[in-house]
Amino acid sequence: MSREEDVVPLMSNFGEGDIEEPPAQLNNLRATYGDDHIAEPYCNPGFNGIFASRYVVLCAAFAALGGLLFGYDQGVVSVILVEPQFLQRFGRIAGGVPHAGFWKGLLTAAIELGAFGGAINMGWVADKYSRKYAIVVAVGVFVLGSALQAGAVDYRMLLTARFIGGLGIGGLSMVAPLYIAEISPPEIRGALLVLEEFSIVTGIVIAFWITYGTQFVASEWAWRFPFLLQIVPGLVLGVGIVFLPFSPRWLASKGRDREALDSIAKLRMLPPTDERVQLEWYEIRAEVALQKEISAERHPSLQDRSRSSRIKLELAAWADCFKPGCWRRTHVGIGIMFFQQFVGINALIYYSPTLFETMGLDHSMQLIMSGVLNIMQLVGVSTSIWSMDYLGRRRLLLCGSAAMFVSHVVVAGLVGKYSNDWPAHRGEGGTAVAFLFIFMLSFGASWGPVPWALPSEIFPSSLRAKGVAISTCANWGFNFVIGLITPPLVESTGYGAYIFFAVFCLLSLLWTWIFVPETRCKTLEQMDRVFKDVRSGREEAKRERIEREIADGSRMNGAV
Repeated sequence: MSREEDVVPLMSNFGEGDIEEPPAQLNNLRATYGDDHIAEPYCNPGFNGIFASRYVVLCAAFAALGGLLFGYDQGVVSVILVEPQFLQRFGRIAGGVPHAGFWKGLLTAAIELGAFGGAINMGWVADKYSRKYAIVVAVGVFVLGSALQAGAVDYRMLLTARFIGGLGIGGLSMVAPLYIAEISPPEIRGALLVLEEFSIVTGIVIAFWITYGTQFVASEWAWRFPFLLQIVPGLVLGVGIVFLPFSPRWLASKGRDREALDSIAKLRMLPPTDERVQLEWYEIRAEVALQKEISAERHPSLQDRSRSSRIKLELAAWADCFKPGCWRRTHVGIGIMFFQQFVGINALIYYSPTLFETMGLDHSMQLIMSGVLNIMQLVGVSTSIWSMDYLGRRRLLLCGSAAMFVSHVVVAGLVGKYSNDWPAHRGEGGTAVAFLFIFMLSFGASWGPVPWALPSEIFPSSLRAKGVAISTCANWGFNFVIGLITPPLVESTGYGAYIFFAVFCLLSLLWTWIFVPETRCKTLEQMDRVFKDVRSGREEAKRERIEREIADGSRMNGAV
């Protein structure tokens, strides 16, 4: 009898109540494939596998609309802030007005501060109410903020609206990649997680060209319409996500094992009796049970399920992210977000209009060339849909750091030598622009998408939402810092700013080489072995015991 034929009779008596295990089949799978591999691939790695996994790709693409909202909002503001129609309504930030720079900076920073709060709060919402309902909550907050921005009548109302919108964006930037990671098969998880960054950059590009067009509208609809328009994809995401399946890993964490199996089968477009579905279900439940036992051992006095104990256990879980068994993953999650901001993407975006201006381009052409830069980043991100699972995350980061380092050094040299007289050195100016494009391509293909993907993969099941929330908060925090220091850095040091960021590109290469492991084609349940942070032989023995209990049917619905 073939292996698949052997599954059917063992699974034929599954009912809607207690789960009856197929012990012989699971033991056979372990004996055949070991602990580190699924039975056989669901599909080919990378781009080719996308066409064989249509349903999960559809779910991931839909969830990635959260990134589109994030990118669109960021892109809208970059043009609206210089529109005369906008400045006439909000004169406080117009040029020549006392402290205009501060008020403009505060308006820009409001969304980042809101996003920080939204990301950190969405961790417990995602754990308690599910990943997909957390997306609904975040979308609701975002739509409210967008409506208030579109209807703002004074600076104070606009500032409040930006903060509220930031709460929603921060929540979406945290929970959308988390949901995508937990529903994806390992062979194409990287490609699907790239959809988050792809959506962000797509949103930036769409918003840029929409606002470029609406700037010619004479009335206040020049800026109100772009703000209003972002509500549409928000509503589509908020309503549509309700009809997508729950994360099977979240279901397993709640002891809803049968529903977890059904969710896996639906996402993989395979019957529950398929041995690959069975083994994935088996590994997910083993990981959940292990993490629950570890938590019980760490916090034995907080297991009575009282309200105060639940609150203390929630707070203790956040602290666990910085303790042995997880701190290396938290370090990677925070570190990769740090370098994403400090490799200088905002410096080039900030300085590019000035560079184009000094090369003799008029205002319209400066905006067009800035839009082309965003398109180059989108092209770079598009390549990572293939390369994330074919080449791997680590290799992309290393190559991206090297390419960005070279780009910064070349641009620094050209700006330092020729910026005083660009018209007389158009060839050198063209070279500087070319390396701006190379930087944007390199960033888009590496340090753009990978930092949004990696944190969603590396944390254990019980701490994944919190670990992703911490990493995302770090991104928004560093984004805020870099937004504050970049303009004065470029203004006061000129080419020195590029040397500054080149140093961080080099540091990012060394840091990646030392600390970042490869997660390509690994299941989320294999990250203990990837990070080699199993704390002791006793914990490994505990894992093996739990796996045996699940395999022989003595552990059901997460209980011994």
